[in-house]
Amino acid sequence: MSGSETAIEAQAYIHHQYLLGLELMVATTKGPEVVGEWMFRLFRRQHEEKFLSSFEKLGLAGLPDAVACARYHVLSNSMGGVAVEYMEESDRKAWVRFRYPRWMYDGAAICGIPVEASRGFLRGWYGQNGVSLKNPRLGFVCVSEDMTGEFGLCGYFREYDHDLGEDERLQFARDEVPPPFDPAQQPAPPAGDWSAERLAKANRNYAMEYIRNGMAALEAVIGRDETLAIARRAARLTGLQTYQHIRGLVGGVDGDVTDGVRFLSDVLTGMGDDCTISANDDGSVTLRQQGLRILRGLEPAEAETLLDAWTELWAGALQSHRIRKTANAVRDGDTLIWTLRDIA
Repeated sequence: MSGSETAIEAQAYIHHQYLLGLELMVATTKGPEVVGEWMFRLFRRQHEEKFLSSFEKLGLAGLPDAVACARYHVLSNSMGGVAVEYMEESDRKAWVRFRYPRWMYDGAAICGIPVEASRGFLRGWYGQNGVSLKNPRLGFVCVSEDMTGEFGLCGYFREYDHDLGEDERLQFARDEVPPPFDPAQQPAPPAGDWSAERLAKANRNYAMEYIRNGMAALEAVIGRDETLAIARRAARLTGLQTYQHIRGLVGGVDGDVTDGVRFLSDVLTGMGDDCTISANDDGSVTLRQQGLRILRGLEPAEAETLLDAWTELWAGALQSHRIRKTANAVRDGDTLIWTLRDIA
């Protein structure tokens, strides 16, 4: 892969890990109910931003609603690197089954995520599909979840013969099992529209959007001060923990401030931002990061909160160098000005 491709991969990886770290930290400091409410708000926000606007791009317009919804979840998740299988029973009933390992709960960390997280995103997204499609008869039936030790998240979209009440849009049926998987039924993105590079960027954006929307959703639940305290610490720990992996992806050197700023520049280009480096007389180095994709389209207050936490990802990664470093970032419009120096 080229340098830009590996930098995109590094961004997808670190944002995925940051989401997981943030979930675990909220779970351990605030408790299961807060996680559930946070996931509900996050996935409802994601749903309102992405669901209907993506139908045309994914070639789903004109399909029966239950079929379109199931295919949507297969296609959108697969572009983010998430394995989901599709089983269509009829025009009015179509299944999805997420396969392990689960992207959302990487590795053994799944053991630390409460079941309320699952219930939150099922209510926030899956139970809202019929409302968004203006089809009051469309609901989702969950037959298995992740944290309950069954066979993973699985269920089906179904169009009933009657309108559903609010508490019927999401149902649970533990005694049902999915039909056999037929690879020939598995949907694929429209031919010719999804190059390898576009899929890599979609993977990055998939992980990044959880952080962009997740910070605002968490603030709505626990307030700005607590959100920042938790999100900054989770970001710093994620940067420290993932540095060696992302350094390997971009070919970084675990060395002095010159190596550190080159690493930071290389990995930030994976965001699509432009980076320029200059040396200072006092031994520090400056990196100007222009574009700030992470903030695009956010309200000013949301952007401020997100940036305050997000910069800790990279401060943590730089602290993980053998020669530890300080990294201060100051925003100037759509530019972030980083100043790095080695700690003697």
